Amino acid sequence: MSNFSDLKLAVEAISGGINTVILDDVGMPSIMYAVSKMLRSELVAGATSDAHQAFLVDGTEYDVAYFSKYQNIVQNSRAYSLPMQDPKASITFDTALTYCRNKGDGWGIQPFSLWSTVALWCKKNGFQPHGNNNYGRDVTYTWEKGVPSYYNSDGTVARCATGSGPATWYHDGTRQGIADLNGNVWEWCAGMRLVAGELQVIPYANCILATCDMGASSDEWKCIDADGNYVDQGSDNTLHLDYISSKWCWIVGDSFTSQSDASRSCTFANVYASDDVSDSAKILLRCLGLLPEDSDTDYGSDYFYANNGAAERVPFRGGDWYNGSYAGVFYVTLYYPRSNSNTYIGFRSAYYGSL
Repeated sequence: MSNFSDLKLAVEAISGGINTVILDDVGMPSIMYAVSKMLRSELVAGATSDAHQAFLVDGTEYDVAYFSKYQNIVQNSRAYSLPMQDPKASITFDTALTYCRNKGDGWGIQPFSLWSTVALWCKKNGFQPHGNNNYGRDVTYTWEKGVPSYYNSDGTVARCATGSGPATWYHDGTRQGIADLNGNVWEWCAGMRLVAGELQVIPYANCILATCDMGASSDEWKCIDADGNYVDQGSDNTLHLDYISSKWCWIVGDSFTSQSDASRSCTFANVYASDDVSDSAKILLRCLGLLPEDSDTDYGSDYFYANNGAAERVPFRGGDWYNGSYAGVFYVTLYYPRSNSNTYIGFRSAYYGSL
């Protein structure tokens, strides 16, 4: 039996098959978490019982999508999911995308829609993972710590080694889950953006395709109309993000109450939609992790930051080591351009393909 077979067998045996090892096109391994297909109705009240969009790629429905178990590192311009590593940071969106696609067919940067399925799963199962959101420890459960892998200039702990925290730092509360979705480093996600406050997406999980053009001027970006349909850029009555009475609100059209090239925020639980946004569009927003359920405030203290006045803003999720109680699986920032790079911004790859 080869070394790879031994590793794969061990990882799958320990996790009950939830974790596996997938080789890239140069034979290097990544440890991945198998996210089984989920139905929209299983995650969002009132949704239809078809597959969540994270499991649809170019008309093909996937039974499993593979989510990096660990925040990624980079070796030889390729991304890898491995434990006890300092996660790669100080990386732009496009560079992270390149490192993921360099791995070969089926590999890409984490789709926004796939992250959302995991966040919604956590919500439905009543467990919000803890993490490194307070300089090496959890802000609430202060005895929970990771193994430091990078320090700030003042000597305080910044990043922790991937997967080095306790079981509560995994999405399902066990070490078989996905590590570090709360804090440590922010994670770029693909297939969603704001452009002058307008919501634009690459429908479903099509962003995983190597041929998908996610450039700033690409016409593959679609808007969402008031009825929850994907429509071309330039269409009327599309969903925009407005800032009203210190809360983010999804509106139809671009008649803003407040639009500004500045970072503004509210808790995720306080994000809402105006009355002219249809129920089907609200369900789509909820499936994407962009709108809470009606009258449900149980999203921890996770925050929603955005800039609705500037040109393209690409999201990252989860928070970093100093976001405290704001960090978590529903924490979204839509404030920075794709060119942003900092020590607190990382990423992880996903894989859609056969083993």
